[in-house]
Amino acid sequence: MATYDGLFETLGLETWCGGGATDGPMTMAELLARANGTGAAEGAEASVPLLQTPFPSLDTLNRSCAAIPRSRDMTEAVESGFLSVKDALKTVLDPVTQPLSWMLDLSLEMFQDIPWFIMIPILVAATWFAARRIGVTLFVLVSFLFMAFIDFYDDAIRTLSIIFVCTIVSIVLGIPVGIAMSRSNALQRTVIPILDILQTLPTFVYLIPLIYLFSVTESKIYGIAIILYAIVPVIRLTDLGIRLVDRDVIEAADAFGMSQRQKLWRVQIPLALPNIMAGVNQTIMMSLAMVVIASLISAPGLGVKVLAGIRNLELGVGFVAGFCIVLLAILLDRSTKAALSRIDASVRS
Repeated sequence: MATYDGLFETLGLETWCGGGATDGPMTMAELLARANGTGAAEGAEASVPLLQTPFPSLDTLNRSCAAIPRSRDMTEAVESGFLSVKDALKTVLDPVTQPLSWMLDLSLEMFQDIPWFIMIPILVAATWFAARRIGVTLFVLVSFLFMAFIDFYDDAIRTLSIIFVCTIVSIVLGIPVGIAMSRSNALQRTVIPILDILQTLPTFVYLIPLIYLFSVTESKIYGIAIILYAIVPVIRLTDLGIRLVDRDVIEAADAFGMSQRQKLWRVQIPLALPNIMAGVNQTIMMSLAMVVIASLISAPGLGVKVLAGIRNLELGVGFVAGFCIVLLAILLDRSTKAALSRIDASVRS
């Protein structure tokens, strides 16, 4: 007799429950209990003090009623459902996502083939063009020279190339979605829960379905994980930025006879650009954070060094690689924020 046998007897469900005999293989806890000679001592549950009554979870109720599934039956059903549609999903997603693999591979090859004495000046020039601040530009130069001096330059460049591709894809996909959300309240109500899930889902969970769908030798497996994790801010802030455009400005544009497309490109996007750039900044930061996690599924770069430090207990390697990641995060953050400040100044003027 188990704790909730009386409940099912009171409800007259003994026949439906099948006498409380649990079908299927036993759990590890049940096997250990039987090995220790405590497996048959279920009757003790009936006399437990009221304050120690177990919560009526699936496993607890299953001991009294075999017709109620166990928690592992639920998880097995989820797994079986995913595996049943895996082949169909793979057939659809493989050709759609293959260009992402080509982009990532091409970017990695290009960034690695360019010599350091050409790549570093290019990065410094790009920083100066975007930020126009001597301090930020010098920081980028010193950071890359430091990483090259300690032989972490190649890994940093690989990480940077992945962030470069994933950020561009996130922007290209995210800004149109944000614009569409700003124009439709119904679409916004539909998309926001999806964005909430993507933003709160633990980073490791992104990797689980991708491992089943794609080979770990394909670049797109980590590219998709990074994009799904990093695309949320640019969508949210694009939607927010366009919605925050002053209504008086929109009414003035309507008075001038502007079409919807003209209002979008000449009024709404320019005024929303500071918010959009803030979303781009957050997308870059989240891409960098996910690149480290994605090293578990073959993403190259500094994350591999961090992972090696954990696996081999090499404190120095992991710590120095982590410091280089911090340097990358700071220089990317400072550069994009300096560019954002320039955009803010140009909009206000």
